[in-house]
Amino acid sequence: MRLRPKLHDWLVLRAVLSSLALTWAVLLIFDLVIAFADQLDSLGQSGYSTGHVLLYVLATIPRRAYTDFPTAALIGSLLGLGSLAATSELTALRAIGLSRWRICLGALIGIAAVTAVMVIDAETLGPLGEATAESIAISGKSSNITVARGSGLWARDGEVYINARSGVQKIKHGERVIELANLRLYQFGGNGILVRLTQAKRAENHGGDWTLFDVTHTQFGERSAKVDAVASEPWNSKLRPEVLVAGISAPRYQTAAVLADNIDYMRRNGVDSFDYQSAYWARWFYPLNVLALCLAALPFAFGQLRSGGFGKRLFLGIVFGLVYLLMQQLMTKLADIYRFDVWMAHAAPPILVLLASRLYFRRRV
Repeated sequence: MRLRPKLHDWLVLRAVLSSLALTWAVLLIFDLVIAFADQLDSLGQSGYSTGHVLLYVLATIPRRAYTDFPTAALIGSLLGLGSLAATSELTALRAIGLSRWRICLGALIGIAAVTAVMVIDAETLGPLGEATAESIAISGKSSNITVARGSGLWARDGEVYINARSGVQKIKHGERVIELANLRLYQFGGNGILVRLTQAKRAENHGGDWTLFDVTHTQFGERSAKVDAVASEPWNSKLRPEVLVAGISAPRYQTAAVLADNIDYMRRNGVDSFDYQSAYWARWFYPLNVLALCLAALPFAFGQLRSGGFGKRLFLGIVFGLVYLLMQQLMTKLADIYRFDVWMAHAAPPILVLLASRLYFRRRV
């Protein structure tokens, strides 16, 4: 037996996708306006202009679309089915013998297709746009620092050019610590010739002071090179940590592959990688969260068939979505406190909601 969409599936799909697109656009516009307003506080810093702000905000659109999509899917699906209920089309679909689950299936097909696009966006355009936005912000606020995709963070400190392949932020003893990995310091003489190369496995900024670890110095002469190695040493640099932080992508803005590499690096160095693990598993459970959120909220649209206004049903659906998001955050916090596997914290809410939805659709045909 071949499964193919029926006429009623296209009816539901068209109603849900049109409402989803409108809701998504409204949420995205609000998000961009707020981001633009936040960046206005930085105007005037080392030539950071309105043009920089506009380019920064535009570059973050793919990432913001990914972030706003679950909320848009929830509200859009409720509005789409609500519009069908208002014109008695849901009543007609129920009258011809279609179950609630069969009606919702048409909506879920469209939402699943858009979710797949968002998953691809999170691994391609999202991180690329975020890296571009970081580069725009840093180049506008500081002429000494830039971000180059594929080659890490570049900065200039006097006659020394600095390259770090990656960087992370962490909380250590209640204080923010910036850590740079695979650091190279190129020191040039007045004639533009490389006179000294310093390589460090990592660098830490703690309390405003930099420290290099696993350091190798190579001093170049006219016809010689001298190599020295030390376990650690202070690094007298004028790099401002608060500016450097902008060049380090937050875990939720990184690709799954980069997150996995950072988690592996942090584990090997005995660094707490909870935030990166949480972001990693959130990426994997993103499609399941969208499906669970919409599937559990869609029954609120059917309340219009019996009693009450749809505005009340929509409100209850949105409240359910907020409770679901709070439950996700609560589970993540509990995982951090009690130190159980992060993937369990991300898996529990959608699985519980999907089980509840299954019971609902089994009892109410």
